[in-house]
Amino acid sequence: MSFGNETTRRARTQPFLRSLTRHARVPLRAFEEASDQANGELVRLNMGPFRPYLVTHPDHVQHVLKTNQPNYIRAGMFWDPLSPLLGTGILSDGAGWSASRSILQPVFTARYVDSLTERMAEIVTDLIDTVVVPGRPIDVADTISALVHPTIVRLFLGATISDADIERLAPAYDTGVTARSIRLLLPFVPQRFPLPGDSAFRQAIRTIDEVVYPRIRYAKARGRHANDLVSLLCQARAGETDAERLIRDDMVAIHGAATETSVTALTWVWPALDAHPEIAAKVYEEIERVVGPGPVTMAHLPRLAYLRMFVDELVRLYPPGWILPRTVVEADTIGGVRIPAGSTVVLSPFLTQRLPEFWDRPLEFDPERFAAGNGRGRHRYAYFPFAAGPHSCLGPRLFQMEALLLIAGILSRYRPVLHADGPVLPRLASTLRPGTGLSMTLVPTRSG
Repeated sequence: MSFGNETTRRARTQPFLRSLTRHARVPLRAFEEASDQANGELVRLNMGPFRPYLVTHPDHVQHVLKTNQPNYIRAGMFWDPLSPLLGTGILSDGAGWSASRSILQPVFTARYVDSLTERMAEIVTDLIDTVVVPGRPIDVADTISALVHPTIVRLFLGATISDADIERLAPAYDTGVTARSIRLLLPFVPQRFPLPGDSAFRQAIRTIDEVVYPRIRYAKARGRHANDLVSLLCQARAGETDAERLIRDDMVAIHGAATETSVTALTWVWPALDAHPEIAAKVYEEIERVVGPGPVTMAHLPRLAYLRMFVDELVRLYPPGWILPRTVVEADTIGGVRIPAGSTVVLSPFLTQRLPEFWDRPLEFDPERFAAGNGRGRHRYAYFPFAAGPHSCLGPRLFQMEALLLIAGILSRYRPVLHADGPVLPRLASTLRPGTGLSMTLVPTRSG
């Protein structure tokens, strides 16, 4: 399929390995540099034997994720190293993805998500009471994980899952999505060739399976008596060959995506508030006015308009899924560039959502971009923090609800004091995580 009527040409190649070497401490800087030099054009990144095409312009993103989406599959770079974890369900491609999507899309309706929100609010409130340690330095990522993981696990796997199993799942998922990060930069290394992190990755999968499979069997034995996701999947897959593995793959993929997206995004909340005190003041004022001393309930959420804008801007600058590689099935043309079959194209919400052509003051944190009416005329594919097209995330509404409940739940009672020697920088992983060791102290307010 041709994109437009352009005369085809070869893409310009950028010496990406040299840039990676120069930015060894923060590899993401090399991608930013490549995007700046490309200025919206398709370019090839010279990574030695591997030379993917970098796709940043919203027109080109739309072509890959929607217009000719079946030609760009989730395989190769990024996907192959994670396939033993994610399986062949909703985060795969082809027939497995199609079957899972047809089952899950009717489940993740606004009505279903809203039905979970009150229960989610209760869980979050209880967890804040037990997890948050006021007045003492706490690790930001560990604390957010200790709030998000039990919330998602209890919603998806049922309220009867034990605390011990939840405590096993959280670090296993964390290891699963980070242990093989080095393969992002070395995608030409065969899977059979061992790299650091492979052993930890395999152990993480064993731990996840040891928790998830018994929950599936418990839900099957219990029958149609619950509204949690594993029970709904068991009902939908009843009688299918290899049903337990198919349910496992979808549960692991959805749970992993839901927790990793939320933990990653919500870890950036605190550096953003610290770096922008005038914005933080508006967030605090709204929460004090709408929620008071808490607890936060579903009824408060529609009135937290500025906090919602804050979260939208947070995932513009720090989208959890910062890189979306695809493999080209048949030769294609994008932006006048001929893309051979078998090539890898790399999309990045992180880069597209910072393009000066589509975003005024793109590096400035400004929630007002998302005020009512301010997005009029914005290219649909200039902002896709949860992917787009047929493969778009099923749970952005769930994330938005959880984000508002957790941030408002904490800030209705505490004020954060971040402990950082300088700017908080992202580290290389399959999601856009802040560097390790970020800590803060939550100081009780007078109302807390």
